[in-house]
Amino acid sequence: MKQSPKSKTKFKLDKGLLVRIHDLMVKTRMLEERLVRMYKLNDGYFWIGGPGEEAFNIPLGLQIKKGEGKDYDYLHLKYRSSGVLLTMGADPMDTIRQMKNTATDPYSCGRSFVNHQSIRSWNVIPITSPIGVEFATSIGTGLSQRRHGGEGITIVVGGDAGTAEGEFASTLIWAARPGFELPMLIIVTNNNWGISTTAASQHGEKWISDRGKAFGMRTLTINGNDVEESYFAIKESMEYVRTERKPVLLEALVSRLYGHSSASGANFISDEEDPLVTFETNLERAGVLGREEMNAIREKYFAEMLELSKKVREEPMPDPSAIYDYTYFGQKGRYW
Repeated sequence: MKQSPKSKTKFKLDKGLLVRIHDLMVKTRMLEERLVRMYKLNDGYFWIGGPGEEAFNIPLGLQIKKGEGKDYDYLHLKYRSSGVLLTMGADPMDTIRQMKNTATDPYSCGRSFVNHQSIRSWNVIPITSPIGVEFATSIGTGLSQRRHGGEGITIVVGGDAGTAEGEFASTLIWAARPGFELPMLIIVTNNNWGISTTAASQHGEKWISDRGKAFGMRTLTINGNDVEESYFAIKESMEYVRTERKPVLLEALVSRLYGHSSASGANFISDEEDPLVTFETNLERAGVLGREEMNAIREKYFAEMLELSKKVREEPMPDPSAIYDYTYFGQKGRYW
């Protein structure tokens, strides 16, 4: 199911946007690789992230209607969505704080794994470790936005393995009820793996997106390693959901460059397509950016992420007395 790299000498997107996408892709990759280094240097704890999904995540982040409340997009993301949030303006230092589990981690005060963000002011619903949970919670905001109207939509992103969970089926049912459809962009990023289980041993259907056809919803499968294909597919799908107030099931074929997580070693997988390498090769062929320029950008972000990680080392760790805080909303201390 993997897509072969596409050779391009021309782009449809304008040069300014291509340069911006490349910058964000490199920034995201350098952040993720810094997190992996922190894990391997025993400078952080459990790592899980999304190297290999940048060619899809950055185009997605660029087109989100960011804000708080029903007039804006609700985001039910997964722990491989760092590129989406960096593109929206998230501070990479906050992600490094969560990797280190410092008390200064703004998403969980050091309580969650890295890339488990929660940003209320941007409608980013708390990211959780159990797969499939994001599908269940997305039904609620989808229903709320159907009643509210406007152009805000619910965007939910899950992985291919998560589609085996009942929550995914529930989302398709609720999103597609005739006459009561929900304004939802349902995204499955398919990297062909469920931890260490191959998709080929689990999926009888050719494409996961085909499941949406039984519910009468619009579906498509794209090469998520291609920046332009991702950008235009997301654009078209968002426009449809915003105007028609009906769901779209979008499957993006992506890579998983460092395995599932630190649980599997977080080692680079050389036989996966690297979408950043593919994009840079095409940018150079098209005369958009030169190799020296691209190398300079990589070096800049490498140094920036290293410096941020050094600063985070000096920040305080959680006080043991705070272990019971926030078990429930507003809770401080132990409840008896």
